[in-house]
Amino acid sequence: MVDRMSLEEAEGGIRAVVLYDGRLLLVPEGDGWGLPSGTPQPAETPQAAAARIVYEVTGYLVDGTEPLGPGEAAETAVVCQLLSESPSDGGRFTPDRGARMEETADTPLPSTVRAYLQGHTPV
Repeated sequence: MVDRMSLEEAEGGIRAVVLYDGRLLLVPEGDGWGLPSGTPQPAETPQAAAARIVYEVTGYLVDGTEPLGPGEAAETAVVCQLLSESPSDGGRFTPDRGARMEETADTPLPSTVRAYLQGHTPV
């Protein structure tokens, strides 16, 4: 069965859920931390948009693998697998900022992401 979200153009915003070594990749957002996020380009799938956004924001290569579906404000969260252990030279991200799952309790995350993380053991 083909996932409809992989065939359709992404709408709204995209938030990338990058899990690695028991941590969730967070980036500076306002006065705190949040998921890498951005707007998809025309005809870009949620998975492709998530991979591009993570690379542009952090310098890390990821593979957008699993859309979690539209959440609040028509945003789509996409689970991504980390493909590189360090960011590219142009990355604008401090690579040591990953929060362990228990440290994300005060981080504002979309409900679809919270539901995914509950009981999930990241790889």
